[in-house]
Amino acid sequence: MRRREFLQSTASGWGALALHQQDAWAELREESDLSIVNAAEHAWVVDNPRFPMNARYSNCPNSRPQRNYSRQHLLAEMKVHDVDKVVISQVCYYGTDNSYTIHCVRSDPDRFAGIGLLVGHRLHRPGDPLNPMRLESLMEAGLAGLRLSPIYDPETTWLNDPVSYPLWKKAQELGAVFNIFLKPHQLGQVADMARRFPEVKVVIDHFAMIDIGRPDEEGIDLILALQPLNNVYVRTSLHNPSKQGLPFRDMWPYLRRIYDVFGPRRMIYANFYELLIIKDLIPFFNAEDKAWILGKTARDAYSLSATEKR
Repeated sequence: MRRREFLQSTASGWGALALHQQDAWAELREESDLSIVNAAEHAWVVDNPRFPMNARYSNCPNSRPQRNYSRQHLLAEMKVHDVDKVVISQVCYYGTDNSYTIHCVRSDPDRFAGIGLLVGHRLHRPGDPLNPMRLESLMEAGLAGLRLSPIYDPETTWLNDPVSYPLWKKAQELGAVFNIFLKPHQLGQVADMARRFPEVKVVIDHFAMIDIGRPDEEGIDLILALQPLNNVYVRTSLHNPSKQGLPFRDMWPYLRRIYDVFGPRRMIYANFYELLIIKDLIPFFNAEDKAWILGKTARDAYSLSATEKR
């Protein structure tokens, strides 16, 4: 089912509870300065000489998009979905060349924040002594932090290897955010680093790609074990672990467990097509919960400035 068809088909099936929640959210949004932050989109342009996709820097050199997903496209989607700000996660096509993400942030600083790529699979070595300086340069250029992806190195431990300590120390000094894309068995590495560097805010991407067909102790329980670490947040991305189509109902019980354990102030919404799911379909979020999940938590985690609602 296409996204627009989903939006139309669900409009008549929310029921009284969902409609009440929708009205409460609209009232809360109108009476306050709340704004919606989509905390994870990519951005790229194809065949643009100013922002070339050079395989030398890419960590997915054999992949190349066929169409643009540009800054202008994101702005158009933001208008359609009433999203006020987007956090752009540097796409693998560009790898360590973060120029286009920086361009987006600098062109529309009130609409975009950015997370760069720096170390890991096919990028700079985790122990490269220049990494702390590189992080500082990226943040001076306007980015909020990095995406670290140990998921591409499932048999190698580098996230919490001591060679990574200088990068995390610099991140703590600068107030950087680290988005972590990983598998469940790697969550212990996150726990170790989050304890060692408690001022580095860590966002778990894509529910750590749990396999919901496996026992809970191999998946969701490992995420819930991070709850005592106050600098760890969880993104509400439902689509990757789900084995269904929109609205990914098989993931709702797992979302509920994250909500019950972490609370809305440590949950971050992402992806345009999941906005309606979080805002109007999930039955256990009240209006105040949504205010945090859809914007306020991301503003805290990424230290985002106020945005004029469009």
